[in-house]
Amino acid sequence: MHTADFYTGLVAQMYAPLKSESFDAGPYAEFIRVHGQPALELGCGDGEPMLELLQQGLDVDGVDSSPDMLARFRTVAEIQGLAPQLHAQRMEELDLQRSYRSVFLAGPTILLLPDDAAVVETLRRIREHLAPEGAALVPLWIPEPAAGEDIGQVRETVDDDGAVLRLTLVSQDRDERSRTQRTVLRYERRRGDVVDVAEREWLLHWHTRAGFAALAERAGLHAETRADGGDASSLDSPGSSWSVLLRRW
Repeated sequence: MHTADFYTGLVAQMYAPLKSESFDAGPYAEFIRVHGQPALELGCGDGEPMLELLQQGLDVDGVDSSPDMLARFRTVAEIQGLAPQLHAQRMEELDLQRSYRSVFLAGPTILLLPDDAAVVETLRRIREHLAPEGAALVPLWIPEPAAGEDIGQVRETVDDDGAVLRLTLVSQDRDERSRTQRTVLRYERRRGDVVDVAEREWLLHWHTRAGFAALAERAGLHAETRADGGDASSLDSPGSSWSVLLRRW
């Protein structure tokens, strides 16, 4: 299932109230100020952290493959008096009539691409949209496998209208050879006697430092690993995260 199909309907509605992590706009604002404007966020979703960057007066466009998530972004932006330039495109099909000095992904969104071929094509598209002096920032992460006791665990919250939202980890399958982890998630929204349910497969395709650098080179980009304040020697193990700064050769 492509992310454009994953983030639809009930899943898009439940994303914001059930998300386990929020992205601080600070590091991305600093990245843009160092490398220049205009900027482009890939996988902008429903607007975090791009809305805050726009509020700071930065020139940032957004791309996401889910029309449902972009619709939610536009609703919040309109309330805040903003008019962002948003494009419904897949990262590996990126085709905009503008070049950018700063391109970034907020979080390791590139792991949602299913295989190395899709990653290389995405990196090629990024290169095509980079200004000659531009740079791209790609956060990476190696997911940890779920523990046995995590299967069946439920995350629950109450929405603004009183509906009970539940997210259940149904099952998980991990393949170290293909660097993929498939997790089945069940989304439930209960309000009175009305129950909406959606079950989706969440695919993550991760990378090692050397592996991602090789893919970047195939796309005509130089990759500089940044340990994000940690020890670079501890990367390439489950749970580790880092960022890669990309420039055109």
